[in-house]
Amino acid sequence: MGIFAEIKEDFSNAYKNDPALTSWVDFLFNYRGVWAMAWYRIAHFFYIRNFKRLGRLISGFSQWLTNIEIHPEAQIGSRVFIDHGIGVVIGQTTIIEDDVLIYQGVTLGGVSLVQGKRHPTIRSGTVIGAGAKVLGNIEIGEKAKIGANSVVIKPVPKDATAVGIPANVIEKGRCKDPLMHNMLPDINKEMFEYLLKRVAVLEHILTKDHKELLEQDLELEHIYKSFIKAMKN
Repeated sequence: MGIFAEIKEDFSNAYKNDPALTSWVDFLFNYRGVWAMAWYRIAHFFYIRNFKRLGRLISGFSQWLTNIEIHPEAQIGSRVFIDHGIGVVIGQTTIIEDDVLIYQGVTLGGVSLVQGKRHPTIRSGTVIGAGAKVLGNIEIGEKAKIGANSVVIKPVPKDATAVGIPANVIEKGRCKDPLMHNMLPDINKEMFEYLLKRVAVLEHILTKDHKELLEQDLELEHIYKSFIKAMKN
């Protein structure tokens, strides 16, 4: 597929991915993610043909115009849609396959200064939520989902969902619709709920079966408070 055919496909893909897009005027002024992809296609065309300085100049102009940074050496497939787009950064050795959806504030970055592959590989059909950071030479499997503001530093399997800081991979298939980020589980909340319930059970056991231990604990608490009060004085 030629460069202009790819750009035309990127433009038409915007209508498929955003129901809010209703006119060319809207498209022209409000869809900087699509324009960033178009400028990337041009910059990449020159960069890989050894016109590296020209490719970087076009990339710099696109960054100034759209506030989206895509290195011209990155490899990006067809129908990749950057929604809203402000603050997206795509590093030099990043590979993005077809039909990937990227929201604003996403970073596909490196964690090393050595030459070679140091940025992530994003397989087809992946959805990366707003503010997510995918760092290092790791692979995100096909149709995976990355929760908003997650920090991913380990590979994510195909069809899996990763959430959290650092991101944890949860069981497959828990979020059927890739766009329904509100359906992603809050694993930190689930863990805190478990811990609170566990502490409550242990306190109940101590109160019921080991009253002498509870009395000693209360005595130690009194001594501790007296010590803190004395230190403040």
